[in-house]
Amino acid sequence: MGTFRDLMIWQKSIELVTQIYSETNRFPKEEQYGLTSQIRRSSISIPSNIAEGYGRTGKNDYLRFLNIAISSLFELQTQLEISKNLNFLKKENFDILFENTREIERMLASYIRKIKTS
Repeated sequence: MGTFRDLMIWQKSIELVTQIYSETNRFPKEEQYGLTSQIRRSSISIPSNIAEGYGRTGKNDYLRFLNIAISSLFELQTQLEISKNLNFLKKENFDILFENTREIERMLASYIRKIKTS
């Protein structure tokens, strides 16, 4: 069956974290402990919870971690929107990041449905 590293959803989430760190490096320094930190934590939470859930033995436990991952994703989408509104993110950069989060959202939702019915 492989490991969580074989999951495309985990791989895409890792790529997203890398993109998030690159973009938030450009945020104002006074946001380092505010929005920058919060965005980074919510982005890291996505692949981390996918991985942690994968290591659990029961289906319900796995689903709980996948649901935490999707909740963190929604939190990240909200924070990105706020960043765009505050002009910390250029619209074109926001659009790219947001579309990447939407792709992961669709993948996670589909994966959750698959696990529920298996």
